[in-house]
Amino acid sequence: MSDEIIAAALAGAGDTDVVEVGRGILSRTGTIIADALAEQADGSTAPVLIVADALTWRAAGRTVAESLEIAGVPMTQPYIFSAHPIPYASLDNAHSIAERLLALDKETGARVVPVAIGSGTINDLTKLAAKDLGRRYGVVGTAASMDGYTGAGAPISDNGVKVTVNCVAPKVVIFDLDVAAAAPAAMTASGYGDLAAKIPGGADWILADAAGVEPINDQVWELVQSGVHQALAHPDDLAAGIPEAYTGLVEGLILSGLAMQVYDGTRPASGAEHYFSHIWELGHLGADKEAPPSHGFKVAIGTLAMLAFYEKFLERDITALDIDAAVAQWPAWDAVEADIRTRFTGALADHAVAETHVKYVTPAELSARLRRIADAWPRTLPRLREQLVPTREFAAKLAAAGAPHRPEDIGLTIDDVRDTFPKAMYYRSRYTVLDVAREAGWFTDIVNEIFTPGTGGLADLWA
Repeated sequence: MSDEIIAAALAGAGDTDVVEVGRGILSRTGTIIADALAEQADGSTAPVLIVADALTWRAAGRTVAESLEIAGVPMTQPYIFSAHPIPYASLDNAHSIAERLLALDKETGARVVPVAIGSGTINDLTKLAAKDLGRRYGVVGTAASMDGYTGAGAPISDNGVKVTVNCVAPKVVIFDLDVAAAAPAAMTASGYGDLAAKIPGGADWILADAAGVEPINDQVWELVQSGVHQALAHPDDLAAGIPEAYTGLVEGLILSGLAMQVYDGTRPASGAEHYFSHIWELGHLGADKEAPPSHGFKVAIGTLAMLAFYEKFLERDITALDIDAAVAQWPAWDAVEADIRTRFTGALADHAVAETHVKYVTPAELSARLRRIADAWPRTLPRLREQLVPTREFAAKLAAAGAPHRPEDIGLTIDDVRDTFPKAMYYRSRYTVLDVAREAGWFTDIVNEIFTPGTGGLADLWA
């Protein structure tokens, strides 16, 4: 990847104007923000509100504040969340930032510009607050921990359901590789897990394209996928904290977010593996821990689960499928809804029902879709094989990066992972390999194989 690729992505994205990635650039933050974000049409400079937590303030916030002061950017009192407990990506926290901004607008007589200093949660909360007030914001990344820096969506928990709220991506993104390399190793491992999701997530898009459900956008595909395998190729160097090794990881995460902007959706960066993470988070996995498992940690296990599923899926020949038999066993919608409600409760059950209904098809539509997939299989199968990585091989890479590679690493059992498969299938309307397998009548058999000892699946990997 290169500056040219990022420049091309920016040209197509529309919302983010400036991305600065490199070593030693933190001291230039003030000038960058002054020129690209705080400067007003009348020539004045808007005041800035730094949003951080106690840890990110120490990691980069003070230096950013000093740089803003040197650049002549007026600053308000920073809004700093406590580090313990860590701030949660919830609507009330986003609203508290918006309320502070409105209060500062009155105090200063100007429209205050928010600048997030941090990674996932701080960025998402600031993004949503800025969106609610109709203003732009900037972010200074402190860890290569997730792909949401340049994304327009903000995953937020509300009423027991994790939803991605459409916002406006940051106008300015600044990422100092020295800061990233100095971040806690667990945060880098989390980013590695999040970037790893692009492998099965990309395979899901290939299948959705073959099914005629969601065609691949070649420009967006290249933004995300062109450098992913290379960025994931040296987990040992990342774990060792070598700043130069972070270039591929940081750029890969940033390009994923830009691709989501260009595409105006999250399909380029995620598939079914992300739904494992969302479901576990909504189940409050690790909530009793001082540091609950991160999004990237949960996605890492979801990625292994989906790689294992793909291995068993690709052992079958869909061109030999008895489509009429598959259509004959296709359940009526009432039966599908009943099954969903045995797996979810409350608002989450209603959410899953609504999402699954979007992708539910009639028997005639199912027949046409399966025939379309079968006809495209000679082209699709080689592309899937090129995209995917063997589960066991990738588990070793996750381990080398310091990321979770066994369920117990994030407080789960192998049975917990098994039970999540049908939930992940129902959780969102996005069409994935889980849906193809269910429509072909293979879903239950594949899940059983994965968790049966001696089949080369997860039962053997995690024995």
